[in-house]
Amino acid sequence: MINKELEIEILRLFHAEKWHVGTISRQLGIHHSVVRRVLEQEGKVREKQRRPRLVDPYVPFIVETLEKYPKLTASRLYQMIKERGYTGSPSRFRGIVAELRPAQHVEAYLRLKTLPAEQAQVDWGHFGRLQCGAASRALMAYVMVLSYSRAIFVRFFLSQNLSSFLYGHQFAFEWFGGISRVCLYDNLKSVVLERIGNAIRFNPQFMEFAGHYKFQPRPVAVRRGNEKGRVERAIRYIRSNFFAARRFKDLEDLNQQALQWCESHALERRWPEDHRLTVGEVFLEEKKQLMPLPENPYPCDERAEVSIGKSPYARFDLNDYSVPHTLVQKFLVVRASFDIVRICDADQVVAVHQRCYDRARQIENPAHIEELRRAKTAAGEHRRTSILADAAPASSKLLEQLAKRSLPLARVTSELEELLYAYGACALDDAISEALANNAAHMHAVRHILERSRREQGKSPALPLSLPDDPRVKNLTIKPHSLTTYDNFLEQEDDEDSSS
Repeated sequence: MINKELEIEILRLFHAEKWHVGTISRQLGIHHSVVRRVLEQEGKVREKQRRPRLVDPYVPFIVETLEKYPKLTASRLYQMIKERGYTGSPSRFRGIVAELRPAQHVEAYLRLKTLPAEQAQVDWGHFGRLQCGAASRALMAYVMVLSYSRAIFVRFFLSQNLSSFLYGHQFAFEWFGGISRVCLYDNLKSVVLERIGNAIRFNPQFMEFAGHYKFQPRPVAVRRGNEKGRVERAIRYIRSNFFAARRFKDLEDLNQQALQWCESHALERRWPEDHRLTVGEVFLEEKKQLMPLPENPYPCDERAEVSIGKSPYARFDLNDYSVPHTLVQKFLVVRASFDIVRICDADQVVAVHQRCYDRARQIENPAHIEELRRAKTAAGEHRRTSILADAAPASSKLLEQLAKRSLPLARVTSELEELLYAYGACALDDAISEALANNAAHMHAVRHILERSRREQGKSPALPLSLPDDPRVKNLTIKPHSLTTYDNFLEQEDDEDSSS
């Protein structure tokens, strides 16, 4: 406020001396708005003569366009009037559009109040990415806030799929020690599959989960985030008070620190409804009115059907998990928690592994690999035995008798295979039959009979020959050399002996 004498001086200088408002302001040391207010009260202020602007002819078009499209950008409006002949610079145009743009309607909100244990608000928060070996995974925070006491629960996951969402609820209910009657959500797919107005098609598995814990899921109206403002503010509070500059080794370490923060700092802050109380004190009273937990927890495991190819591995979440080799070329079911992967054939669990969040890794059970190795070895032995049985049927009975005596069958099979190639199928079968008839079921007897039979036929003993599996050697033709030189050498020795 200024005194009466100053007002009279302002009016005198303006009317008598014809000073401008700015001159009066500078000379009297007061703000120009004070000078204008005094002149306006007297009804004597003179309107400032404004120079014409290049944009003036286009102002009606700009106003009409903004009334129809109030969110149209100034840059687009500038292009539109430039096409209509405007030659002015864009530097001042943005300020002109701001003056002409109709004021936005500002909506007022009522402060929502809830009863104790009546409502909880739930949402996801994105906290960057976490490097797990070669895989970069999204770091998501599941947050639940009790609307009355403002008690906060937070747990971090590497995915925001339905399984993680259900596990988040389960951990939150256990930490709060009970369940609120209503849970408030966005229209996320884990809760709402489809919505048209008030017609909502809920996710059936989530509704089954809600039925198990006896709470009512309630999605907020579309684009009405203010209806769950308490969890939105809680996420901002977690970012600034807990996560900022936080150091942690891995996801488990981060969740341990988050749980400690929920039990300390988050409960020690002042309750917004009455600053004489803390959130922890109000939570203890609200906890008594929460609905009790069910006896058995709901199964929240992630479920996926996988096809096993020719190799005994199930592909799940970027990694391969081993299964028994007998299950190749089959469809199996993977049930995965956040730390364990179970692979099932119908209702039978056939493999259990620690879950890996890396990528392109092979997680193997040594027993599965050993069983496969044994099966491949047994398959090779079975093939060799089948060849012997086809060529020399008596070999099957010989192997049976040797097995009863606990002799190494692999070595016997290898020796029989060598004799087969050296003496032929018929000779080997006859020799084995003779050895069995003489109660001499061992390899020495078979080899002795084969050598005796060859001597009786006037043939030299067979020399076992093993050639490498190389076509250059197998198809090689050897030309025999002449032995005349050796014959001449022997004749020369005979002549020397006779002369002596």
